[in-house]
Amino acid sequence: MNILNDLLLEWGLPTAAIEPTVFVANIVFVVVIAFLANFITKQGIIRVIDALIDRSRVKVLFLLKKHRVLLKFSHIAPAIVFYRLTPVLFAEWPTFIEAVRVAVHVYLIVVTYLVIDAILKVFLSAFAEVERTRDLPLKGLVQAVKLVVIILGTILAAAVVLGKSPMILMSGLGALTAVFLLVFKDAILGFVAGIQLSANNMIQIGDWIEMPKQNADGDVIDVSLTTVKVQNWDKTITTIPSYLLISDSFRNWRGMSESGGRRVKRAINIDVRSIRFLDEELLKRCESIHLLRPYLDRVLAEIQEHNNEAKLDTGDLINGRHLTNIGTFRAYCAAYIRQHKKVHQEMTQIVRQLAPGEHGLPIEIYLFTNTTAWVAYEGIQSDIFDHLIAILPFFGLRVFQEPSGADITELSNALAGRSDTEDFLLAAGRSDSSN
Repeated sequence: MNILNDLLLEWGLPTAAIEPTVFVANIVFVVVIAFLANFITKQGIIRVIDALIDRSRVKVLFLLKKHRVLLKFSHIAPAIVFYRLTPVLFAEWPTFIEAVRVAVHVYLIVVTYLVIDAILKVFLSAFAEVERTRDLPLKGLVQAVKLVVIILGTILAAAVVLGKSPMILMSGLGALTAVFLLVFKDAILGFVAGIQLSANNMIQIGDWIEMPKQNADGDVIDVSLTTVKVQNWDKTITTIPSYLLISDSFRNWRGMSESGGRRVKRAINIDVRSIRFLDEELLKRCESIHLLRPYLDRVLAEIQEHNNEAKLDTGDLINGRHLTNIGTFRAYCAAYIRQHKKVHQEMTQIVRQLAPGEHGLPIEIYLFTNTTAWVAYEGIQSDIFDHLIAILPFFGLRVFQEPSGADITELSNALAGRSDTEDFLLAAGRSDSSN
């Protein structure tokens, strides 16, 4: 700096202006050197490393390049220049040296956070490509780590600026605990909930969950620190606080998806007035059904044996055992689903009779399809019940159906002794006479 002073004196610069001029010149010099160091690091060293990464086959290195970890780490070069040159060039300005030192430390804290953030992104990307961990809610855990890093970085930056020990500042946070709990309530609750969700494997990205209280019914598309996003079947997005998944109940359909079968549980309501014993004509019709032959052969033999042993007069249907059309229909339903190629034969199959009520006698079909895909499942379910409902008249049975407007009109016409055609002709005659 003495050389620069002497040079300025030789140029005839006033003595009072020499010191400010030297100060500004030193600042310009340091800034230029820092800029050159940053340029050489990014355009030289980083480009060479990127070229080497492109030639390698290590996926982690590609992820480091993708998320610019080395590029963000290169920001340390200008800080080193300022930190090293400032004490040498500004020895006569200790206050400025101290200010630069504080600024450099704060800057390094920010750079450290940026590097850690990039490394966490590499972590997420790496585990996203592993099939076993692809669906784990790691995003929430990573966001929790980021929150801790931000808090620690803020404390360290404040300690550097104030010239205090970080431990002193951290000990003083006890008085601000209530404020932090209020401000970061969702983050804290979400962090704890995220750990519980992850540890217990309660939810994964791609799970179908159902939470009626939050109007959520669809696939989980994102699990973060404080929220879980669900894309409903109508393509709307429902955002649920993570802690609600712990405090409230929800249904996860993952078990159904992993089992390979999806349940069908639906009843056909039979008109009780159509239920009766099998007569000879109906029995012969039932014997022509291939699926019913094993059942009829076995049951008819059992009935005959029972009635003979009891020495009952079976001429009256009230005596002994007899086949009914509803029982034979249940047997047909059981045989039909046992041979159905799209019904999961390793899972529970039940055809049962529920308690009769004001809507007839329910015959419930309980089975599992061999696919969990929604569209295919609905098609299989519809095909099964299409067939069973259509086959009911073959057994002399009717589906229960409450009277409609057309039924009431038909009944009133029958009571009046005239048909719909007569009503039409009568109305047409009145129209002609009026014209």
